[in-house]
Amino acid sequence: MSPPRPPHAPLTVPALLLLVRPALAAFAAMGMLWGTFAAVLPDLKSMLGVGEARLGLLLLMTPVAAVLAMLAAPRTGDALGRVALPVAALVMALAFALPGQAASLLLFPLAMMACGAATGLTDVLMNARVAQMENERGLALMNLCHAAYSFGYAAGAILTGAMRAAGWGPGMVMGVMAGLALLLALATIERDGRIHGLGRPAPGTGGLGAVPLIGGALVLIAFLTENAAESWSALHIEQTLGGSPSQGAMGPALMAVTMGVARLFGQGLANRVDPVLLLRAGAVVAGAGALAAAFATSPAMAHGAFVVMGIGASVIAPTAFTLVGRLAAPEARARAIARATLLGYFGYFVGPPVLGLIAGSFGLRMAFAFAAAALILVLVIAPLLRRPR
Repeated sequence: MSPPRPPHAPLTVPALLLLVRPALAAFAAMGMLWGTFAAVLPDLKSMLGVGEARLGLLLLMTPVAAVLAMLAAPRTGDALGRVALPVAALVMALAFALPGQAASLLLFPLAMMACGAATGLTDVLMNARVAQMENERGLALMNLCHAAYSFGYAAGAILTGAMRAAGWGPGMVMGVMAGLALLLALATIERDGRIHGLGRPAPGTGGLGAVPLIGGALVLIAFLTENAAESWSALHIEQTLGGSPSQGAMGPALMAVTMGVARLFGQGLANRVDPVLLLRAGAVVAGAGALAAAFATSPAMAHGAFVVMGIGASVIAPTAFTLVGRLAAPEARARAIARATLLGYFGYFVGPPVLGLIAGSFGLRMAFAFAAAALILVLVIAPLLRRPR
């Protein structure tokens, strides 16, 4: 039996955007900041005067700080009350102004830890806020909000590229983009943005159950797939297929834009299609794209493969978050979203090194084949959310 769906509340597009404005702004700000960081990373590397291996070590504590912040997010959000999301988004914007100013090998890791912690806190709170909105209005809104992240990421990378081309240094670039993110953070303020269910449960109310674990596993696979394209697509096109640097850069760019557009369409589908069916269909399409990338014989074929991969992968994480919020008990919904977010983030942390090891041992084609194999697990895991819990 499918999970129960609340009745839809019809809204015009302007009313819908107004409803989710606080969360949309937070998602867009986070995407823009990380898109900026990815695009300015070569300049940060030059500023620090280190090689790739040393830079990797300097970034090592960033995900650790994010995980620690996620663990503390429910209690922190409960303490901040109705201003939890605005405060987290403001801190995140300010944190991303720091790395461009920290030329010291001691200060740079601390600046990146601040970015990781602020991102982890904001990620949990914005997903929990959307889950609450979904269940209050009977609408699936995660795809729309995650689309804002994808478009924000692409915009951050494009604007950063333009500023770098104009000769701006990393300090100025990250400072300007942090200022834009600060404006978006102000848009997260609402009259009452309190996120219910963040506080500690009453004694004897039981744990969170298996729902956030199952949902988190689906998010992990989705994030691992996205990271496969973001981290390795350019290298695959240039190194394996002999493409030019501009053709290589098109790989992650196409993936980000495709996922943003596909999530806008997924927003409509999520309110009409059984979510478990949507998860499985997305996994099949993304898996086909990953396999096509693995067996591509030209840059153009790889570009098409990444478009297909982006279309399928785009709906997996948002739909999984929606299901976790819908199936969790109302008093535990925010904590369930926090648990699923934490598990999903391991896709970002574990994905790049695992795929790197596979690529180093068997080639980049096998790395994308591995991503396709991981997506098959969605077909097995997703139906578990249909069982009564």
